[in-house]
Amino acid sequence: MANERLRAALLERGVSISDLATATAVDPKTVERWITQARRPYRKHRYMIATFLQVDETYLWPDALTPEQVTAAGESEIIHVYPHRWAVPRDIWGRFFTEAKQDIGLLLYSGMFLAEDAGMVKLLGDKAAAGVRVRILLGDPDSPQVAQRGADEGIGEAMGAKARNALVLYQPIRDIEGVEIRQHGTILYNSIYRADDQFLINPHVYGQPAANAPVLHLKKVIGGDMVSTYTASFERVWEQASPVES
Repeated sequence: MANERLRAALLERGVSISDLATATAVDPKTVERWITQARRPYRKHRYMIATFLQVDETYLWPDALTPEQVTAAGESEIIHVYPHRWAVPRDIWGRFFTEAKQDIGLLLYSGMFLAEDAGMVKLLGDKAAAGVRVRILLGDPDSPQVAQRGADEGIGEAMGAKARNALVLYQPIRDIEGVEIRQHGTILYNSIYRADDQFLINPHVYGQPAANAPVLHLKKVIGGDMVSTYTASFERVWEQASPVES
């Protein structure tokens, strides 16, 4: 049986068997066996391959790690836990987005604390102008999910109004190439802020505004699956969301 995931990863990234052999310092025939015979590489080689191809080790070899190893790697992805979103220092947010080289993503209903910060909005625009993909997912103010969240927090229609205001506040950067804004109507269990392989996760708590809920600072570790879980969630909402025209 062949390892079709490894084969597909090579094709998607334009990497040849010879390229992978060079990157892992093995014979090309060894790489061929990894693909055509699904031979499992040594752990050090799996790590090198996953890093080189920028995919999860557990995706290429689902049964390679024990549950204990996956758990340990997942725990290693946790950099810090803040008791409340308002307890996250502003300079943390600034460094978080400033360090992004490829991808910035926001998944929220309004995130007014960012939208109202002109300096932060400018930073997002500057990153997009520098070639970073900036994706912003705001709540659809007319969706029942946004209305329900407003009811849960006890602010009623104000939640929809905040989502509308956030869209207006992002107006200065909406026409910058690289900035994409969509509206979604999903149940938002967490607000997600991403910068390449780092995430700030703000779980939502019933009856409490998001600012009072905790924030987890995560960074991807090979073998861990926490960041991968939130990445998949973000991408699923993005695919279903409606683009906002410039």
